[in-house]
Amino acid sequence: MHFNLSAEQEMLRDGLSRFLAARYDLEGSRAAAKTGAGWQPDIWRLFADELGILGAILPESVGGSGGGPVEAMVIAEELGGALVIEPFIDSVVVAGGLLQRSGGEAATVLEQVGDGSAIVAVAVGEESDSWESLSTNATRESDGWFLNGSKSVVMSAPIATHLLIAARISGSSVEHQSISLFLIQFDASNPPPGMTVHSYRTIDDRRAADLVFDEVRLPANALVDHDAWESLARARDEGAAAVCAEAVGAMRKVLADTVAYCKQRQQFGAPIGSFQVLQHRMVDMYMELEQAVSAVYLAVLNLDAEPHMRARAVSAAKATVGRAARFVGQNAVQLHGGMGMTEELAIGHYFKRLTAAQYEFGSTDYHRTRYAQLTRG
Repeated sequence: MHFNLSAEQEMLRDGLSRFLAARYDLEGSRAAAKTGAGWQPDIWRLFADELGILGAILPESVGGSGGGPVEAMVIAEELGGALVIEPFIDSVVVAGGLLQRSGGEAATVLEQVGDGSAIVAVAVGEESDSWESLSTNATRESDGWFLNGSKSVVMSAPIATHLLIAARISGSSVEHQSISLFLIQFDASNPPPGMTVHSYRTIDDRRAADLVFDEVRLPANALVDHDAWESLARARDEGAAAVCAEAVGAMRKVLADTVAYCKQRQQFGAPIGSFQVLQHRMVDMYMELEQAVSAVYLAVLNLDAEPHMRARAVSAAKATVGRAARFVGQNAVQLHGGMGMTEELAIGHYFKRLTAAQYEFGSTDYHRTRYAQLTRG
């Protein structure tokens, strides 16, 4: 597949790559992940002010640059290569897309996302791998709403300034009907009355939370999209495509580090990279990476297609990248030996991220099943 970036997209990629190489230290980011807020707000501010990547894919009407899926792919791949833990995909790609298609206060918050002053966490998933079967419900009152239910693994919630919550309007049991989006200001350390927040650090050093709503009162203007299913379906596909691009960036780095290690690691008086069986293994890793790259291109170029075509391309990519991430990550660790899983070596951190990426926005198995359903008959 031939895929060429424009001159502007190449400048975006190269500028971000230089910045991350000079300013984003893996050791420093892991230390930040394990202490305090769990991320680097100063880096986030530089993403907005110096690089402009937080507004790169947002519309010009809110101060963005008006970029699209290709720009999101370019940014996500570079962030994956540097193992960035700050919530670009969660807040800008997924939440940003939902806010752009919503109304009410969404435009104001979307502008704040672009300038780095707001981080929006999307609370949709519950117990299943699907976003379709939601049990969280909102009951209309004269001057607002009452929210009941729970959300699992809400990424970036502990550091968010706002929550976008998907809930079914009470009285409807049809899966895709009456699913609405509510936007509220949020502080995980001081949640609204009736909301319980259980925050934690994930295996790949990111922040997430489980949320429980027990008669949580929301103002009337918290409802920003009363018929949100199509927007949510698109947002999930956009998030999946971005995570796939991020995984490609991580796999590129993992493969390069593995090849370099095998060239300098000596065994039996020779570099282990000279052993044919290990050369074959690294070629297999390269082939899996190249298939993943092509699958990501297919998904990205179909994000603006009609929903059936978009979903099929994204599921094909997520399944392909999930398989590749598992293969490349596991073999990189094996070729590095026991030190591959130590905290001191970067490979172990990349392996954890590649493992987690296989389950974000639908697991590999979920997308295999969805692809089969979409291509049936």
